Amino acid sequence: MLTVEIRSERHSYRALVGPSLLEKTGQLIAEKLPLTRCAIISDTNVAPLFAERIRKSLAASRIDPVLVTAPPGEKSKTLHRAGLICEQMLASGLDRQSFVIGLGGGVIGDLSGFVAAIFERGVPHVQIPTTLLAMVDSSIGGKTGVNAGAGKNLIGAVHQPTLVIDDVDILKTLPPRELNQGFAEIIKHAIIADTEMFRELDAIDRTRIDFAPLIRRNVEIKARIIANDERDQKGERVMLNFGHTVGHGIERALDYKGISHGEALSIGIVAAGAISMKKAGLPPEQRDSIVDLLGKFELPTKLPTDVPRDKIFDALKFDKKFERGEIRFVVTPKIGSAYLSPDVTMDEIRAAVDGL
Repeated sequence: MLTVEIRSERHSYRALVGPSLLEKTGQLIAEKLPLTRCAIISDTNVAPLFAERIRKSLAASRIDPVLVTAPPGEKSKTLHRAGLICEQMLASGLDRQSFVIGLGGGVIGDLSGFVAAIFERGVPHVQIPTTLLAMVDSSIGGKTGVNAGAGKNLIGAVHQPTLVIDDVDILKTLPPRELNQGFAEIIKHAIIADTEMFRELDAIDRTRIDFAPLIRRNVEIKARIIANDERDQKGERVMLNFGHTVGHGIERALDYKGISHGEALSIGIVAAGAISMKKAGLPPEQRDSIVDLLGKFELPTKLPTDVPRDKIFDALKFDKKFERGEIRFVVTPKIGSAYLSPDVTMDEIRAAVDGL
């Protein structure tokens, strides 16, 4: 088992990475939390696969869980769904001496974390991500929330988890498309912070990936970036949003249907690369390397023809990286670094989207 210590200004916790961790869930949690009741929040796809194994492990450590499920997908990330889950938890007798386990991908991680942040004014949250994308990105950093009609993650709270448990055996159950979308976030991390990892990904044999050290490396990258900017107020943490401005717009334009977050991010990374060539001097050959690497992991690099362009731009004005109407766009001058540019225009974003 590999361990990463995630530290922020106000909180620290561990991410545990390795095989066969689900069976140890109760023991691992009991070592951190002296609580005996919890809610396992999952979705109706994931719960039948893993919830019973976790329940048995919790019971062996004298922790009594209540399973609460939601429909899979972004449509469950709403205030209404969060309220329903809180009501179910209250009806089951859970209180301030309880905690929440989020068992699922990024959607469930965001939703369960938000519920943990608001239930009885805040209870501990344990993340058990079941996708590669959630393991390397969304389970780390404490950003929780639900979507508004105007866009993604506009209602939420920073509520750091108490523990993150990454069982790499779960990845064996993922279909190729689901596994591939996790590499969008991994490639993003390489672009903004790790030149060597970018080279290694370019040379990697996809049939022989050792996921545990790869996940640890990505958790370490994110942990390092958020260490001094827990609440995303100093401009450091925003680097993690490279590619997300256009990516979130694409998701919103398609009403979160037919495209995954990682696939939308992949297209957003291509757009960010085009803007980076113009505004940050990214060499064209490096931009081409980025596109090629995304393609290696079967991620899309072109905008589907059925995406309504106007809806992408309608969503951009609600992007959290826009402040007082000013565009703050993350660009990369070279693979391995990134910064926030204050002078990217909407016309330049439109041109990059047209180029897709």
